[in-house]
Amino acid sequence: MSLSGRPWSLSLVFLLGMASQGLSCPSRCSCQYLEVNCTGQQLQEFPVDIPLDTRQLILAANNVSYLPAVELSFLADLVYLDCRKNLLGDDLDFTFIGVAKLVYLDLSFNNLTQVSFSTFSHLLSLVVLKMSDNPNLVAIEKDAFANNTWLRHLDVSRTGLTFLDTSTVRDLPSLRLLGLSDNLWHCNCSFLDFITWMMESDVHFPDADNITCYTPAGLRALRMPAAEAQLHFSCLTQLHKQDYVFLGLVGFCIFLAGTMAAWLAGVCAVIYEAHTSKGEEEEEEEEEED
Repeated sequence: MSLSGRPWSLSLVFLLGMASQGLSCPSRCSCQYLEVNCTGQQLQEFPVDIPLDTRQLILAANNVSYLPAVELSFLADLVYLDCRKNLLGDDLDFTFIGVAKLVYLDLSFNNLTQVSFSTFSHLLSLVVLKMSDNPNLVAIEKDAFANNTWLRHLDVSRTGLTFLDTSTVRDLPSLRLLGLSDNLWHCNCSFLDFITWMMESDVHFPDADNITCYTPAGLRALRMPAAEAQLHFSCLTQLHKQDYVFLGLVGFCIFLAGTMAAWLAGVCAVIYEAHTSKGEEEEEEEEEED
């Protein structure tokens, strides 16, 4: 066979490509074309020597507690990142600033505590975001997903969330699937707007039977449709302490205004009577002089 033949050239290129991938593959990870898989390798830190052209990175089931923003930024073509079942915690702000092409991000089964605008604001292409099974996740800022307009699948099931502002998800034009089950939802009047949005939205809610109230005790385990009915009745008909204060102030102002009006009317009447009497006396005096 001629060394200059096309089949040999293609084979040589393929072998060189495989060798290059093999040389730069992180320790204890397996590498295929544009994919690095480090699942279940008990990694304590983000792996080094990841090929720069990697499109899919799987770090599932390890002990990674920190994602270095600089090292991640070298993977500018990354579109798929699976970090489920790790120890990622408190602060992820600006972590993903260099992976703007990311489409799929799985952060489920970690120790996330909050999500701010700076957490995912640079992921303009993000379509799937999974953050379920983060029991310490207690806060998601109102504008946390303001830049993620392509987001279609968002999962925050089984977290520590008690409240979610309606605009946080209502303003996502591409949202089609939202996981909310088994959270600690506090079904008070402030949450009524969100429940109403759920009932009227075209978004699909997986495991909807387990989207229930956790507090107050009177609504515990109540599904959202039933909770909405009860909250509509109690929130729209029941007066709260501040309402009574407001009504008291209005009543006092009305009473004060009425008292002042009556006093002014009395004063005017007295002045008018005095003026009239004085006029009559003057007329009588003039008649007597005549």
